[in-house]
Amino acid sequence: MMHVGFRLAVCCVIALVCCASFAAEAKVAKKPAGPKIAASVAPSPGLVKTKPTSGRFVETAAGFMVPYKAMIPGTDATYEMVPIPGGKFLLGSPASEKGREKVEGPQTLVTIAPFWMGKYEITWVEYKQFMGLYDTFKDLEAIRELLKNDRKREPLLAVIKPHGALTVRVVKNPHPTDAITAPTKLYEPSYTFKLGERPKQPAATMTQYAAKQYTKWLSRLHGRFYRLPTEAEWEYAARAGSKTAFHFGDDPKQLGDYAWYTDNSGEKTHDVGQKKPNPWGLYDIHGNVAEWVLDEYMTDGYARLKGKPQTWESAIAWPKKQWPRVVRGGSWDDDAEYCRSAAKLGSEDEEWKDEDPNLPLSPWWYTTDPARGVGFRLVRPLAVPAKVGKYWDIDHRLIALDVGDRVKEGRGATGSVNTSTPKVQESLEVIREQLKTLLPKKKKKAKKE
Repeated sequence: MMHVGFRLAVCCVIALVCCASFAAEAKVAKKPAGPKIAASVAPSPGLVKTKPTSGRFVETAAGFMVPYKAMIPGTDATYEMVPIPGGKFLLGSPASEKGREKVEGPQTLVTIAPFWMGKYEITWVEYKQFMGLYDTFKDLEAIRELLKNDRKREPLLAVIKPHGALTVRVVKNPHPTDAITAPTKLYEPSYTFKLGERPKQPAATMTQYAAKQYTKWLSRLHGRFYRLPTEAEWEYAARAGSKTAFHFGDDPKQLGDYAWYTDNSGEKTHDVGQKKPNPWGLYDIHGNVAEWVLDEYMTDGYARLKGKPQTWESAIAWPKKQWPRVVRGGSWDDDAEYCRSAAKLGSEDEEWKDEDPNLPLSPWWYTTDPARGVGFRLVRPLAVPAKVGKYWDIDHRLIALDVGDRVKEGRGATGSVNTSTPKVQESLEVIREQLKTLLPKKKKKAKKE
């Protein structure tokens, strides 16, 4: 009976004050296959019909791809994307390259489609906006529970009634494919932030799963498709048309002009964009932090491709194991040979979470080096695939179990995100003081990550 009253009360509020918001949400909810970023070609920004008279651009059948700067909706944080032309290249390194490892071969011809790539690695000012989603989801969970209380339901409805988007979000549970899991609070911030947390320092220590969830979050906020690069895309962009060990040549003595690595980093990360970019406008593509890509780390390199020409998509090693996954580019803690365009590192979850005291181990954070040298950057393809979920979501049952257990224990948070989310977060801030008088007092804090 209590649940019937709860549903009737909330439905009345929705009908009276948030029809427009409900319609927008309902439109999203009707998508049977979960979130889709529809359209075969990515929309603006970054795509113009008229040939630019200056600056870098990439000509395509859809128009001219140009650099663009965008703001994360609901925040002051911005990010920049640069266009990467389509083309063909040899993935991997020749046997004659100094420092080459077996996993970098055999070389394979890969055709790459045009895309935009993050001008810089994702920084703390950007990633902390995503981290804040945890508190949003927890607030919504608390409000939903409070609405089940007959005594507090009416006062709470009076508080949220003027906020249509918030009211809708409170009563709408996310479709499983719409759901995003927000990273939990850091168990030991002093570890992650020991090297600094300045706004322009690259974010680090997140797992590949967390990085993919970030790209899903940003995609849902904007309504346009972002993801991690594939291994082939990353190397193609890093090379920028070169066939040498680094985009600037084979001499590692020049690396200090372009990268923070073990010889010049001072054992820490540095603000992005301080070194020279590669010819396609990418900063810190070598060093600073190594960068996640979508692929599984294969101990036999590209043997599975059998030396046959591939497309960017057919070359992907879609993960079939929980780990290892590939990180590229080397970090502040690596020697020059590990920062080469073809060099790669495989993640080691057990070692990288060695100091995590929690069980199950965190699916969002690492606690042990070299993780403080692992971050990521964005990719936005010109052509958007019909099915985007595989680029974002859980791809292994053990990761699913870890995430599920965390959320069930209250040490994780799940919710839906779309273009109305910033309005929901704004409403929560407006009514926060009023909510404090209604919500139960917080008990002793649960163990963080």
